Amino acid sequence: MTTANIKREIDMTASKNWQQSSVISLFEEISALAAGIELTPVSAIENIVDDIPSFWVDKNKLCKLMQALKHDLSKPFDMCFDLSAIDETRREHKGSCVRDFTLNYHLRSHERNQDIRLKVAITSKDKNIDSVCSIWTNANWYEREVWDMFGIKFTGHPYLCRILMPNTWQGHPLLKTHPARATEMAPFTLPPDVQDEEQQALKFNPEAWGMKRQSGVNGEDNDFMFLNLGPNHPSVHGAFRIVLQMDGEEIVDCVPDIGYHHRGAEKMGERQSWHSYIPYTDRIDYLGGVMNNFPYVMAVEKLAGITVPDRAKVIRIMTSEMFRILSHLLFYGTFAQDIGALSPIFYMFIDREKLFAIIEAFTGARMHPSWFRIGGVAQDLPQGWDKLVRDYVNYLPKRLDEYEKMVMQNALLKKRTVDVGAYSSKEALEWGVTGPGLRATGYSWDLRKQRPYGGYDQFDFEVPLGHKGDCYDRCRVRVEEMRQSIRIIEQCLNNMPAGPYKAEHPQTTPPDKSRTMQDIDTLIPHFVNVTWGPVIPAGEVSMFVEATKGIMGYHLISDGSTMSYRTRIRTPSFAHLQMLPLISRGQMVADLIATLGSIDYVMADVDR
Repeated sequence: MTTANIKREIDMTASKNWQQSSVISLFEEISALAAGIELTPVSAIENIVDDIPSFWVDKNKLCKLMQALKHDLSKPFDMCFDLSAIDETRREHKGSCVRDFTLNYHLRSHERNQDIRLKVAITSKDKNIDSVCSIWTNANWYEREVWDMFGIKFTGHPYLCRILMPNTWQGHPLLKTHPARATEMAPFTLPPDVQDEEQQALKFNPEAWGMKRQSGVNGEDNDFMFLNLGPNHPSVHGAFRIVLQMDGEEIVDCVPDIGYHHRGAEKMGERQSWHSYIPYTDRIDYLGGVMNNFPYVMAVEKLAGITVPDRAKVIRIMTSEMFRILSHLLFYGTFAQDIGALSPIFYMFIDREKLFAIIEAFTGARMHPSWFRIGGVAQDLPQGWDKLVRDYVNYLPKRLDEYEKMVMQNALLKKRTVDVGAYSSKEALEWGVTGPGLRATGYSWDLRKQRPYGGYDQFDFEVPLGHKGDCYDRCRVRVEEMRQSIRIIEQCLNNMPAGPYKAEHPQTTPPDKSRTMQDIDTLIPHFVNVTWGPVIPAGEVSMFVEATKGIMGYHLISDGSTMSYRTRIRTPSFAHLQMLPLISRGQMVADLIATLGSIDYVMADVDR
């Protein structure tokens, strides 16, 4: 569909965010199904301000409840969307069920279009709980992360070891007792004996991962070869290591090794003010720009009760879709380059530069503008913004038509990608795949459609789908998404509301500066909100967006202070890379290169 004839009017005053269905009916349905399992609804003091049904459950009954939710419930919960933990030892505003630690299990039912949050209390004296890996395959990495960060052990986990931190790391970084800054720790030294220990820790032990060194039932056949791909190989797109188990040139199994890019983004959320943390969000999916700000500021606004003005909503949607195009263009070019086509990326970088020029005109920055604010955006659009955007809206579709012939219709690219790295919708849901990777299987699930947020319900666009779930379809979906983003941007261009770009609310940060030089009552809140940060009411919330790689979300807990008590970042790339062993078995190394490129991950998005 061309964008030239789009004249649809949007009415942001009629926009409504999606809301979940009744909590009571779900509670009654689960209680009737899982007799003997007591579900305790969260208390008012916990102040969970999102509409996700949330319940406390005894840790000894957790696995039984999980079985019922996944296998016995009509329209079951088919995805373990996230699993995280909270150190509650210094929290002041907490309910009667809270102990020293809390485990959050976030499940999703796509058929119901409903989520559920299960909370499990853990004490310091008994930091053990049964693993749910036998029920939810993708819980493997999430449980490893909780062990790594909090020291909570999951009984029955196939191989509970560190995942983000080095194996030699002392302590668990997300405990409140662990230092948050390097200046709080002893100076770093690496004596020869410690260096030897570090080198030994890097050695790969196949038996620990359940791998054999020789093929055949009794090892009577050939030796397997174990090959390191990365962490410095150009085709792994970042500091990422994959240990391949090879039988000749065929991949028998693999072990993805992540954490090289870990920067403690969640820990840093506990030491920055609500406002000053915004630049850190840009660096999660560092190709997503303001798309990273979106779920974070929405979560803070939900906690604070801030209503964002219509103009700010449309500006946010327009700039988010611009960054979707920027990210997909880079994917498009590098994917073609991975396959062997070197020319497209140079043309696509020209298109990116033209769009970055618009972003720079809006924000003063390019890749990481940190432009969204609590309550709106940093400043209004500049004069002449509409001409810049209209010129690009008219420019890009013709370029995409050229790339269609250059890349998508290229016979060699088709041979390298069609029926390569394929998985089904069921497998995608089992492993927590979202975004283009899920839609490439033919499963229509786009958060902007299924659960509209930020004003997306007023926009007209289609959800591109594949049908095979292979490398080619994953590329095809992203190409078509760029065309849909152009549609959305043009609707923003033709329907930009007048009005303020920032909310009039005490917690809006920073408040409108226009009056600060005129009265002290405006100057003082401006100074306090920027330096100390706003005081956000105590509570808990999860907010999500359809980001460039899939669904990205922030789970924030406020204890009624100027900083977050707990910042949990749910990223799509973390879930997607965990699936590599499944889709790489039986491939050649060249096929794996195409598969890695088609996943479109960013290691900062994985490691945080």
